[in-house]
Amino acid sequence: MAAAAAAAAASSYKKYETRSRNPDPKTSLLLVIDVQNYFSSMVNPILPRLLTTIDLCRRSSIPVLFTRHNHKSPSDYGMLGEWWDNDLVFDGTVEAELMPDIRRLAGQNEVVEKSTYSAFENTGLQERLVEMGVEEVIVTGVMTNLCCETTAREAFVKGFRVFFSTDATATSDLELHEATLKNLAFGFAYLVDCDRLQDGLFGK
Repeated sequence: MAAAAAAAAASSYKKYETRSRNPDPKTSLLLVIDVQNYFSSMVNPILPRLLTTIDLCRRSSIPVLFTRHNHKSPSDYGMLGEWWDNDLVFDGTVEAELMPDIRRLAGQNEVVEKSTYSAFENTGLQERLVEMGVEEVIVTGVMTNLCCETTAREAFVKGFRVFFSTDATATSDLELHEATLKNLAFGFAYLVDCDRLQDGLFGK
């Protein structure tokens, strides 16, 4: 059943995927978006592929940054409070913490705190990437159509080449996942998966 769903999803965005490219390990960075306990039900099905993606990047000397979405007070809710009826991820709760398999991999200086969909908004991420000499970002994590997509689009607009994982991202609904892949393939990002990364970074 899962294999059939994955095949259907792939076929739905393939016609928009007219560009192909491999990340350059010398100028790339992997972003692992919001892999927190709050989102564990979405993350668990893709966790093996996410861990594989992180391992491939580490082995290629591609740096990794992990984002952690959380809210500390109503002043940082923005529109999210209204939109989600204040059902938010609050700092200091178990739900706000990175999932154990990810927390073990994330160094203290590798975690970027954020409070909205974009990993760039009020986080200093752009300046950090420029300082590191990063020109390309590989986007993984959750949710495909919210924080991952917003971050990917903003990265593109800011001048970074974007690679977006099809099998190490997830959201609450397959249709929403597919819609993001279609839109990003059409106008913003090169699509990759574990197999493509393996081949692109290490050869077939």
